[in-house]
Amino acid sequence: MTNERISDHPAAEDITLQGVLEALTDPVRRSIVRQLADAGRPLACGTFDIDVTRSTGTHHFKVLRTSGVIRQHYEGTAKLNELRRAELERLFPGLLDAIIEAAHRETARRRVPA
Repeated sequence: MTNERISDHPAAEDITLQGVLEALTDPVRRSIVRQLADAGRPLACGTFDIDVTRSTGTHHFKVLRTSGVIRQHYEGTAKLNELRRAELERLFPGLLDAIIEAAHRETARRRVPA
């Protein structure tokens, strides 16, 4: 895996709690993280179930990447996304799992008719 075309991933020691929490305040970004966690494997940008324009989606992925939540790399022409789970767990134990669980509950509440 090479990141030659994507050069703005922070080093693990540069990932901050503030940056991660700010990145995860947006429901679309939480949805992306939840979908990545559920897949358990890297996913291409175009495979996510998010209801935003392509340019807005690009922005959300960039925020997640530059905060250190995800890592992106190319395989051929596909840009793949993966959670930086091990690094985040080492830096902020339990945080990512708590966010993913909360995102699942949030999604389930939206699906229940009032």
